[in-house]
Amino acid sequence: MNERIELIKGNICLLHVDAIVNAANTSLLGGGGVDGAIHSAAGPELLDECKTLNGCSTGDAKITKGYKLPTRYIIHTVGPVWHGGINNEEKLLKSCYQKSLELVISHEIQTIAFPNISTGVYRFPKEKAAQIAIKTVTEFLSKNKTIEKVYFVCFDEENYNIYKSLFSK
Repeated sequence: MNERIELIKGNICLLHVDAIVNAANTSLLGGGGVDGAIHSAAGPELLDECKTLNGCSTGDAKITKGYKLPTRYIIHTVGPVWHGGINNEEKLLKSCYQKSLELVISHEIQTIAFPNISTGVYRFPKEKAAQIAIKTVTEFLSKNKTIEKVYFVCFDEENYNIYKSLFSK
């Protein structure tokens, strides 16, 4: 495993990093899963700021303050809903990681934590999603030396074991 990448099992809302990534929906106004947890933990000011962003397209990312979270920023990215791989889902998921990391560079962020984007209610196959995440982040880090640490944060045992297995290969 790359020394600038770390796997964590836990709650992304509790991490003391420069930025966490929110697996958001296109409205950016909150939802279920990690999105709902982040909005709830950050407080109502997050929703107020998100209302000014005019949503976000699938595969893109936008940034807000962290508010009551122990992070300076929240990067909101909209992962694709899985439709069997026929709607560019893999390319769109890769774009979520790419666009988030581009915001990291432009905002001089040193540490970032990613959840398992699109693997919940959006039904993206978990192993395929983890492969895309690891490959995209690893390639980005090889070209960009300013990021100190990228964390993959798995809330559930299944995703954690998938990442652990992929990193051990």
